[in-house]
Amino acid sequence: MASRQSLSRRGAILPALTAGVLLLGGCSQLPWGSESGSGAQPAPVVTGDAATVAPPIGQPVLPPPPVVPPGPKVGVLLPLSGPNGGLGSSMLRAARLAVAAPGSPVLDAHDTAAMGGDAAARAAVQSGDKMILGPLTSGETASVGPIARSAGIPVLAFTSDVNQAGPGVWVMGETPEQQVRRLVLAAKADNRTRIAALLPGNGFGDALAAALTKACADAGLPAPTILTHAADKDSIDSTMKQLTDYAARRAAADQSAAASGGTDKAPAPMLPTLAPIMKAPKPVVAAAPPMAPPPFDALLLGDTGLQLQYVISALNETGVDSAHVRIMGPGLWGAFASKLRALAGAWFAAPDPQVRVGFVQEYRAAYGQSPKPLADLAYDAAALARSLAASGYDTASLTRRDGFAGVDGVFALQQDGHVRRSLAIFQIGPNGGASMVQPPMGSTFTSGS
Repeated sequence: MASRQSLSRRGAILPALTAGVLLLGGCSQLPWGSESGSGAQPAPVVTGDAATVAPPIGQPVLPPPPVVPPGPKVGVLLPLSGPNGGLGSSMLRAARLAVAAPGSPVLDAHDTAAMGGDAAARAAVQSGDKMILGPLTSGETASVGPIARSAGIPVLAFTSDVNQAGPGVWVMGETPEQQVRRLVLAAKADNRTRIAALLPGNGFGDALAAALTKACADAGLPAPTILTHAADKDSIDSTMKQLTDYAARRAAADQSAAASGGTDKAPAPMLPTLAPIMKAPKPVVAAAPPMAPPPFDALLLGDTGLQLQYVISALNETGVDSAHVRIMGPGLWGAFASKLRALAGAWFAAPDPQVRVGFVQEYRAAYGQSPKPLADLAYDAAALARSLAASGYDTASLTRRDGFAGVDGVFALQQDGHVRRSLAIFQIGPNGGASMVQPPMGSTFTSGS
């Protein structure tokens, strides 16, 4: 009986020993293996309440991956519902893409469509957000700005209305001011110093006019001559004649032709005997003597659509040609440049589209769709917030001279809330379309950029 109990106990021990052997065999596959000639494993090193197994002698001690604390909270004010909900959601996705790295700011999104801009701004302040990205519109920016300023929180608004720019509130949208500044600097480099403008009498035309006046002053050029017109053809024709001093130029050309005896003669009358059997001849109109160039060597236009067709006709009628005058226009022309062969040689300023390719690919890979154009602004604003997360969002950091790398090129925040962008110059071709003739002006923003 005793021997059976003993065997029974031995039988119970065997499986346990076998398991122990298997366990030791498994230990031989640990990263550090076992020391030759010894089956012993390193003893645990106990520190406080935690125990870790020390690696064997001769093996490097690998530190645990660093724990990166989250960055500061940054408010994002966008329409996430309602008619502009799709646009706002695309912009929010772009912002999140820009802060995907560890240590980036935490985005605190607020729906301006549901809350209103002012309530969204107050919510961001109460949440302890250190910066506000957005809102989208000019009206919302006007209500958000004072709330953020009183709380000492900088705002990167997505509007293009430079009237909302001011200390602590930066206008991130692409503006007429940025485009006109680049065109004026390019015109000056092309030795064109007498700049005029024929602009529509609306808010866009007013923005172009203000931008041209400032750009010429900043570049040390004479003040430009600026006239605005109504939307109808008669207004465009008469304003163009006034701007080009057409009447005086036409009179001077006619007087010069008369003084020289003229070269155009009326056709001889037909012989009476042949008149009955021949068709009546077409009247021969004497060619008008050529006029002197207009009193400017660069002309800024601001029209699109039907009004631009009227402007092109008026240019031809008043003798404004690309041989003497550099025509310049808004970046909007890039969207339909293929139809602008009549303006061959004209310039417009816009970002280099190749710079944006990487962002589009990254967005598609992440979300399976293309970003909306304004998503660029949200990505840039969030990337800026990420780059300054460790140092903070003080004015000196935000307005650093070299600016920031953006989806559409380098941009720099100015003390007055305006934003400069590094734009390229595109030229309309003889068959329409446009090609880049001057690249963006580099990564720094000096007085000549």
